[in-house]
Amino acid sequence: MADQHDDGPDRAHRRPPGVSDATVEALGALSKALETTERARGHLYSFHQLTGTADFQLDEAVDLLRRAGHPEWADKVRAEIVGRDVVPGHWTFQIVEAYDDTYHRPFALLAREAVDRLAGGRDHLYEAELKQRRRGPGRG
Repeated sequence: MADQHDDGPDRAHRRPPGVSDATVEALGALSKALETTERARGHLYSFHQLTGTADFQLDEAVDLLRRAGHPEWADKVRAEIVGRDVVPGHWTFQIVEAYDDTYHRPFALLAREAVDRLAGGRDHLYEAELKQRRRGPGRG
């Protein structure tokens, strides 16, 4: 492959001149932290979808309670739980939006800016060099 160097990462993942080991390590730590927020964000989407699914499943419970002769319990579930806020004033989609707006998006933008300014826009330098060390010379 023309873009491959036998004894180092591909051109897109080769550290630019003047980028120190300490900078590569710091950017690697920043990237790892951002990846952790990506996982957290995924869990928030799971929370959002599972809570929404549970809310729709309550329709069946309400119907079954009514058919079982417990209209007061059907009414109680419908009035007190169906469509309820998960935290005061918020449904789950609002929690996801707040996380994105307040934390995730600013973090991602800052991480991108750090890579652009400190490593010439080259992502995953730490990981690319780790790959090379783990694989050994001549294995690209």
